[in-house]
Amino acid sequence: MKLLRPTPDNPGAQLELPLAEAAPSPAPSSIPADAALLAPSLDTPPADTWPPAPPNGRTLHVGERMLHYSLKRSSRRTIGFTVDDRGLSITAPRWVTLTDIESAILEKQRWIFNKLGEWRHREARRVLPTVQWREGASLPFLGKPITLQLDSPAGALLFNADTRVLHLALPTHADEQQIKDRVQGWLQHQARRLLVERLEIYADKLGVRHTGFALTSAATRWGSCTADGKIRLNWRLMHFPLSMIDYVAAHELAHLKEMNHGPRFWETVESIFPEFRDARAQLRAHPPELLPTF
Repeated sequence: MKLLRPTPDNPGAQLELPLAEAAPSPAPSSIPADAALLAPSLDTPPADTWPPAPPNGRTLHVGERMLHYSLKRSSRRTIGFTVDDRGLSITAPRWVTLTDIESAILEKQRWIFNKLGEWRHREARRVLPTVQWREGASLPFLGKPITLQLDSPAGALLFNADTRVLHLALPTHADEQQIKDRVQGWLQHQARRLLVERLEIYADKLGVRHTGFALTSAATRWGSCTADGKIRLNWRLMHFPLSMIDYVAAHELAHLKEMNHGPRFWETVESIFPEFRDARAQLRAHPPELLPTF
């Protein structure tokens, strides 16, 4: 089985299933050069209420579920699965029987329903209200809402932790881009301070040292750790409660001992952050699509 990552030209998730081969052995847990905490991720396949049946598509009962898919024949040598905003598409060699195709679907049903669920949630989030970048707008900071005000009693950008008001020191006629830029700059400044602090706390607990730190704006990952010890954390973590930030910090630092996601890696995470399972579940429930768009 070969898992193909989405590309700008083909953003859907893909899975390629070779024919007439023995069942593949589990992939090695080591990640040679870069260990990343990706987002989003779903472990439990949700119900397949999305997408609707494609025109001229096919239908297969998978347990109690009804799975719709489109089928295309080609000269390729393998059965290919693609999940995108149109649902499940399958490309199969002309000589492969429908029975074989449906057997392959049943074999890969967990992957298929996971990816369908991700796209279903993504589609649902498109209709969520976005932040209106103006006086009185609200956005999350460390897990709780803060309110934006353009004026500032001190004549400078100021956050009042008691009232949870961020005074931006901008004129009342400031446009949306000015407001967004000011808020993003403030969040990144807070991230540089807080994320470094949390890394130091958990590095001391684990007895490790990273060789470098940088903020990232990556759209698909919360953090990463390279084999030479450089850690990158997403500044948008500042929208989340401290427990979720600490989980990401502990996760990436654990890669300095285990550059993989095997059992020993999770034991390492648990040794410095015992409540990681709850924080991980919360992080998986808050993919980037739910956060303010800058």
